[in-house]
Amino acid sequence: MFEHRQSEMESMLESSAEFRRLYDKHQELDKRVCQAEAGNRPMDDLALHQLKKEKLHAKDQLNQLLSSAH
Repeated sequence: MFEHRQSEMESMLESSAEFRRLYDKHQELDKRVCQAEAGNRPMDDLALHQLKKEKLHAKDQLNQLLSSAH
């Protein structure tokens, strides 16, 4: 995620508690989505879809914070 902005990410992770919280949330959601898609965490399609929406929302918020940090 945001590989082309790695140094900005690292700086934000160190300086912003909100960014760190959102980043950790995104990572946890990503882990849950991957587990569900691999069949290691059974869930119905609706629940998986909702999880993916939450993950995308967290990513959008991270992107907004990165953009506003300039």
